[in-house]
Amino acid sequence: MTRPTLARRKRQRRRTGGCPAPARAIGLLFAGFALAGCATIGSSPSSERDDALYAASQSNLTSLSQVVEKHPDDPQAYNMRGSVLGESGRTEQALADFNKAIGLDPNYAQAYANRALVYRRINKLDLALADYNKALSIDAAYASAYLGRGIVYRQQGRSVQALDDFNKVIALRPDNAEAYYNRGLLYQGQHQNQFAIDDFSTAIGLARQKAAPYVARALSYLAIGDSKAAASDLDEAVQMEPANPQTWASRGLAYERLGQKDKAAGSYAKALNLNDKYELARAGFARVGGKVGQSYQTF
Repeated sequence: MTRPTLARRKRQRRRTGGCPAPARAIGLLFAGFALAGCATIGSSPSSERDDALYAASQSNLTSLSQVVEKHPDDPQAYNMRGSVLGESGRTEQALADFNKAIGLDPNYAQAYANRALVYRRINKLDLALADYNKALSIDAAYASAYLGRGIVYRQQGRSVQALDDFNKVIALRPDNAEAYYNRGLLYQGQHQNQFAIDDFSTAIGLARQKAAPYVARALSYLAIGDSKAAASDLDEAVQMEPANPQTWASRGLAYERLGQKDKAAGSYAKALNLNDKYELARAGFARVGGKVGQSYQTF
């Protein structure tokens, strides 16, 4: 059977009055999750941060500043402090430290990759891409730089290049949860949900205490119609990340599809308590007959 063209699909929607509300909700959840998908999930040196930078990030910023003062010509000192500043959201100071590190050592691959991460976080993707390319020209086996560049490619819609980079990370560092997670997001965006589920499952095995891959896998389960598996994943996710309204709204949709309206209403209500302007949760709460002021079961 051939797939319908885009124009034909649009005509079919018009004839049927559009997609059912829960189906539209999945699309909106996918869209929202894609925007948040650049968040890191790694909690070990196998994440995008370099091993040395992971260790440095646990140190006191004051101590790192003292190291810089004692060794003003040491590029590693600036790089380490820049990493901590970047993690704390002090973007301009972080960039200044990375610029200084690169000025002292123009072949310092880690400093380019770390500066790229800051650029990526502030959505300066072209600058991030240039820095990742520079880092990889210096060190062609730098897994963290391939991961970061792959994320940039994915954000830019360059799926082929992104897949190639994620595959390289996995070949270099098969314990890298973020590479599987981001490759899963790539597959998910292409509606290859079984491949996405496989990658999210691997990411979960490598980073069990992170909610993001559970939520992502749940959305793919919803997309293939396995609401029970989705609900199970989201039960885990809301306990790990109880302050995320999207996670609760996703759980509401899973239980709505299972016909468990009380649990669905409870999850939608929790999402609205966290963000009363969350229209997807508001619409879901109305669909399952939720009433303001009423108590609902969540577990």
